[in-house]
Amino acid sequence: MIRSRRARGELLQRMFVMSAALVLAGCSTLPVSGPTGSEIQRAARHASAGEPGQLPFKIVSVTTAEALPPPAFVPASTMAIPAAPPTDLIGPNDTLNITIYEAGVSLFGKTATRLGSPTASATASSVDQTANAERIPGVRVDDQGDIRLPFVGRVRAAGRTPAELQATIRGALRGMSQDPQVIVSIDQSITNSVVLAGEVNKPGRFVLPTNRETLNETVALAGGYRGDAKDVVARVERGTNNFEIRLSDLMDLPDRDLPIAPGDRITLISRPQSFSVLGAPNRAEQVRFPRGRISLAEAVALAGGANPNQGDASAIFVFRYVPTAAGTEEPVVYHLNMMKPGALFLSQQFAMKDKDLLYVGNAQANQPIKLVQLVSQLFVPVTTVRATIQ
Repeated sequence: MIRSRRARGELLQRMFVMSAALVLAGCSTLPVSGPTGSEIQRAARHASAGEPGQLPFKIVSVTTAEALPPPAFVPASTMAIPAAPPTDLIGPNDTLNITIYEAGVSLFGKTATRLGSPTASATASSVDQTANAERIPGVRVDDQGDIRLPFVGRVRAAGRTPAELQATIRGALRGMSQDPQVIVSIDQSITNSVVLAGEVNKPGRFVLPTNRETLNETVALAGGYRGDAKDVVARVERGTNNFEIRLSDLMDLPDRDLPIAPGDRITLISRPQSFSVLGAPNRAEQVRFPRGRISLAEAVALAGGANPNQGDASAIFVFRYVPTAAGTEEPVVYHLNMMKPGALFLSQQFAMKDKDLLYVGNAQANQPIKLVQLVSQLFVPVTTVRATIQ
């Protein structure tokens, strides 16, 4: 009986050993989270040699401050800044309110409007108490910059101030009316306005009070922005030209603040910055920038650092597409060996950019350790069976 149990146990043990051998023989590679640092270096050499099927890229070893990539550049706008027009300049599509006062014979009607105060005898004696007032509200300036008025016809309004238009209308009425007086006011100003849309608290059309407002001041006219400044990009459209700047950069660099011109269209767009984490960190994910600018050291910390059981701190890589002078993009991989204290200082000066890929290489000892773990898992049942039989 005991001999039969031992025979079955030995048979079961041989079956487990044969199964383990088959499993190990069938696994040409063990599962990994990505290449090691040396494999990335080797792939770069093969790619530079022009081997088919390889995306050519270069590796930059960041060992000195001179090897650091340039920080994110915030360009100043190249838009032409026109001279600020007068705030009361009339233009196409503006809406005007026009009032014409007449004394004596009236062209527009017999409605009497008292001018002056009846309690002020001095004023009453010097002002005609029966002057007629004809109010013409909502006069729109057409696309050609003209308006039409009764008894006057077409009058050029665009490019003039209300005072200049008043004098023109009064001159046109002279000879048809007795001493006409004209008052012109702008009801809705399209000429001196801008349009704000997107991530603003009050989107719409806003009149520029001075025509000398900057981008920051104009956003304030719309009640400010929604969300976080680090996630918001301001786009200014002026004719066929465009300019974009992140609001956090605009606050950090006030000299980049763009003077706004009437007719500009400003759109605030939510565009959060992020970087991806792959390889053997403590976690693999997409991480949003906590601030407008972060360093590589902060990015590694956000990723949880290199996994002590799998990651290799000497194989920290940043994959990035770098613009070239030809207007194209070149794939570049920056390498830091963060096992060296000097690299830790350099990582604090290394500026991360939107859409960077942070890669933590696998440790060289990963495969042997995984092999030992796999073999141990396969032989645990055998050991258990033997102990049970004995």
